[in-house]
Amino acid sequence: MNAEELHAYLVAEFPQAFGEDRPHRVVRVDGAGVGLTLSASEEHLRPGDTVSGPSMMGLADIAAYAVILAAIGPVPLAVTTSFSINFLRKPPAGLLVADARLMKLGKRLAVCEVGLRAPHEGGNPFAVTGEEELCAHAVTTYSIPS
Repeated sequence: MNAEELHAYLVAEFPQAFGEDRPHRVVRVDGAGVGLTLSASEEHLRPGDTVSGPSMMGLADIAAYAVILAAIGPVPLAVTTSFSINFLRKPPAGLLVADARLMKLGKRLAVCEVGLRAPHEGGNPFAVTGEEELCAHAVTTYSIPS
């Protein structure tokens, strides 16, 4: 699936997260993986004006699902079987970028790695240069139905 197909699928299947007035966007699908963004607003913050752990976990999980769908097509019953995240820095409200890549894609299981970054102010938020420090790092395993 390309970025447009993937985004359209997620709008149809996850209208609570994707759509014109929703906070998530698919911004990239290429050989390196998938890029998603979360426009973190007040509802995504915890005390201290930082993006909450559950919001970051949700973005990482959605990004893992998206990278799998980009590789195998729309398989709605692919589900998370394992999820591990390390929170490394406190991102501010605003844009968070998730870069997801497949580490292994088998017939029944897929293992994904997801890095979350907050782009530098004034830079192109959709062109993560790698200079931004990770806010969180996640590794997920998904079960793929037969």
